[in-house]
Amino acid sequence: MLEELLERVRAGALSTTEALAELRDLPFGDLGFARVDHHRAIRQGLFEVILGERKTADQVAGIAREQIRVGHGVLVTRLDAEKAAAVRAQVPELCYEPVARVATFLPTPRAPLAIAPVVVAAAGTSDLSVAEEALATLRVLGIPAHRVVDVGVAGIHRLASERAAITAAPAVIVVAGMEGALASVIGGLVAAPIVAVPTSVGYGVSLGGFTALFGMLASCAAGVTVVNIDNGFGAAMAVHRILAGRGGWTP
Repeated sequence: MLEELLERVRAGALSTTEALAELRDLPFGDLGFARVDHHRAIRQGLFEVILGERKTADQVAGIAREQIRVGHGVLVTRLDAEKAAAVRAQVPELCYEPVARVATFLPTPRAPLAIAPVVVAAAGTSDLSVAEEALATLRVLGIPAHRVVDVGVAGIHRLASERAAITAAPAVIVVAGMEGALASVIGGLVAAPIVAVPTSVGYGVSLGGFTALFGMLASCAAGVTVVNIDNGFGAAMAVHRILAGRGGWTP
């Protein structure tokens, strides 16, 4: 937004007085219940993301409207279907993805990076919601992605059909519950960065994802990075930061 503002001043489409008035809103927008960070994209390459969980529909809608007002996109994570309907009644621009539980709005979609797709591999269908959260975040970031589903170690031969895509990927997000072994398997096959996401899928001693988390942290595949349980969004942002270091985005 700042670059666009400066361009408008340079082109004579906006006076310096008008530009100063707009700049007053740039550090953050104070809504009373939230201070919306309008400089986040300048610092990190993505506008502030809204965690929908534990916020009311009115709070989510208010933050989303503020972001749209200043020309930013919107990404809401952890948004259940009932709350999403209430939010979209106030902000109809939002598009809701029920499996990923995210809502998005992009005034101008980013041109995809000219790279091979990042692979998002889900060990089982039960891990799909977390994988879809990662995929939705990558789409918002303009990072091409390839979905690989149901390739867990209980039938590891299924992974072979995706070997070419996984080998070519600049990064791989591995989403797995149970014992979390898929991260070690893929980590031993490729040189690209691996971001592992333990999920809360599993019985008994899976302990709501802690067993997968510990297994991934203890991986014998060197250099596997692990994010929090069920944190598909965080995994996609980790990939974004990795690619940013390679010139993937500029503020």
